[in-house]
Amino acid sequence: MSNSSSMPQFLLLAFADRRELQLLHFWLFLAISLAALLANGLILSAVACDHHLHTPMGFFLLNLSLTDLGCICTTVPKAMHNSLWGTRTISYSGCVAQVFLLVFFLGAEFSLLTIMCYDRYVAICKPLHYRTLLGSRACAHMAAAAWAAAFLYSLLHTANTFSLPLCQGNALGQFFCEIPHILKLSCSHSGYLREIGLIGVSVCLGFGCFIFIVFSYVQIFRAVLRIPSEQGRHKAFSMCLPHLAVVSLFVSTDVFSYLKPSSISSPSLDLVVSVLYSVVPPAMNPFIYSLRNQELKDAVRKILPHSVFRMLWDLLRPLL
Repeated sequence: MSNSSSMPQFLLLAFADRRELQLLHFWLFLAISLAALLANGLILSAVACDHHLHTPMGFFLLNLSLTDLGCICTTVPKAMHNSLWGTRTISYSGCVAQVFLLVFFLGAEFSLLTIMCYDRYVAICKPLHYRTLLGSRACAHMAAAAWAAAFLYSLLHTANTFSLPLCQGNALGQFFCEIPHILKLSCSHSGYLREIGLIGVSVCLGFGCFIFIVFSYVQIFRAVLRIPSEQGRHKAFSMCLPHLAVVSLFVSTDVFSYLKPSSISSPSLDLVVSVLYSVVPPAMNPFIYSLRNQELKDAVRKILPHSVFRMLWDLLRPLL
């Protein structure tokens, strides 16, 4: 039995053995990461510079873009490095950092999506109380609570996972450090059960947030259908459907990744699913949610020269 802290490095799952495919994965991840950095960077700049976006939704959107950037920057650079240089290793400290940051940003993102659902609920179902319930101080407190809860959640999981002794080698069946794959290397039954208990509590909390989101959208759609004018209904749906699409993408990929039957599990499927939940949502969120917002597009147009905006818009139009 070896202590996990004495293990110098872990071996990650390679995308492919052929050099041509490794380079293909490198260029594909480079394109995805650059698109995510560009889109989320534009959102951050637009929200910060345009006073029309200094609203509760704009504030939460800024926080959501930060979590998307964090998720992309946690896993993709190391995967690109390994694909480019044909290596598989990650240091012990690097693995600890990956686990902590990924759990931290994913936890913060789900908390923020839940809060943004509450924002949509108040805006449509209780519009007269919107400024009272979602003032600047209330928004700051909710965002701070989301980040603090994600930090504590990630700290508990990371500390417990890397306190376990590892005796099953150092090969992880994943292209980044992920808690379930690290637990497979453990030989401590009590520590394993402790982590499973933490994951169970996390699932219960996540399910509670999901129920809240579903209940809120039931109330939202009931209120929208009572709006007499077709234009009013269209505006209300345009406010909510992008958020609902982002939530659906985030929840479906995470649930399938962690709750898929072991009978259909395979290294190639695990690899595809891990990309779907750790890379695709952070890269797609700006295109699904933010860049469809007319106010946001107007703000981006103000901070970019017209020619640059037109070129970027022509490149991104097929994705929208």
